[in-house]
Amino acid sequence: MRIRPLPALPALPENTESTENTESGARVAGARRRPSGLGEILRRVAVPALAAALLAGTAAPGVAAADGTAVPEAAPGQDRPELQKVVQEIVDAGYAGMQLRVRDRRGEWTGSAGVRRLGGTATVPTDGRFRIGSATKTFTATLVLQLVAEGRVGLDDPVAEHLPRFGLDRRITVRMLLQHTSGLFDHTGQYYPDGTVVPGIPWQGKEWVDRRFHTYRPEELVRLALSKPATFEPGKGWSYSNTNYVLAGLLIEKVTGRSYAEEMKRRILRPLGLRGTVVPGTRPGIPGPHAHGYHRYQDAGQWKVVDVTRQNPSWIAGAGEMISTTEDLQTFFSALQGGRLLPARLLAQMRTPHPDSGGLYGRYGLGLYVKDTGPECSGIVLNHNGSTNGYGALMYSTPDGRKTMIASITLGDAAIDQAQVFPKALDRLLKEVFCGD
Repeated sequence: MRIRPLPALPALPENTESTENTESGARVAGARRRPSGLGEILRRVAVPALAAALLAGTAAPGVAAADGTAVPEAAPGQDRPELQKVVQEIVDAGYAGMQLRVRDRRGEWTGSAGVRRLGGTATVPTDGRFRIGSATKTFTATLVLQLVAEGRVGLDDPVAEHLPRFGLDRRITVRMLLQHTSGLFDHTGQYYPDGTVVPGIPWQGKEWVDRRFHTYRPEELVRLALSKPATFEPGKGWSYSNTNYVLAGLLIEKVTGRSYAEEMKRRILRPLGLRGTVVPGTRPGIPGPHAHGYHRYQDAGQWKVVDVTRQNPSWIAGAGEMISTTEDLQTFFSALQGGRLLPARLLAQMRTPHPDSGGLYGRYGLGLYVKDTGPECSGIVLNHNGSTNGYGALMYSTPDGRKTMIASITLGDAAIDQAQVFPKALDRLLKEVFCGD
């Protein structure tokens, strides 16, 4: 398939293992406005620290780039010490484990470091499944844009026309949901630049741990958000809000007459053969091979660590519930950038970022970030990362889909300054992958 050119871009209750850590003064900071696992650095979340035996990089079969050009098949046992080194460095910085998949002009490489489970010696599987958090938003946005391509909904339609039961401000459009310009309160809590925090549903700490198998209905999350003041008038600002994508999931259901999960399988997962990707709904488990994720929190002055591999993701729904693999995310993101999932005009709009949305990952378009790595690297890279308690996901691609970087990170039992460690680790990884050539 010929690549369409990139348009010009603006300048569940069960027994869990628990240990206590009484160290005091541990500072675990995070993102300005985003909860754990929803596309930005974790706020006050504990992270992992056991570095164990590393799994040597292994080769994957040859694949085709988005334009149909064959990507060289990596030789069996291909050695990429520079990639393995950075994976190990990230684990050594305090994460329990990591798996990385890179595809570039040298072929495809996978590797991992760290442990599958605290206290064990098994390494992180390079084909393991993990919770992808806010990377789910790119899937959700793609589904909505497919409906736009079919004329079943308009990008500038008032959302209230399709979902009248919520009494939404009629100025809020479908585009505003996808680009986070609706002004809707974030049901996971709103974090303002001046440090003010207006809480939403619990998503971390003892309260979340005690309720991590609780089922939320999407309508319940939306109504909670609507009970709070808007952060700004529709279209008059930018603020990342998970509520936007819960509404996007409900919009998909209303327009298609099918559940969000069913429509995701029908339109994206099955056509692309994404057999390792799951829309779990309220199901708490991770099927197939996977590394365990942990949550560190304070309870009555004591630090505790709990295995949160099993958790009910209904609190985030279409904004962050999905489970996938590095291979499936690579297939999806490359297909999206190659024009296999959307027509050129909508892919162009997806890649057009809002000027006020700058941050660690770049500026926000419609369900993805646009980041300029500079002329000394690959230039524009498209991405959407995510995290949820215990897990983090990285999903990056050049606009032509020929160079991709997908990773998962698992959190363990160490207290680190996440606001300091994660940006440095991400920068190190991006430079190695996108500036290494």
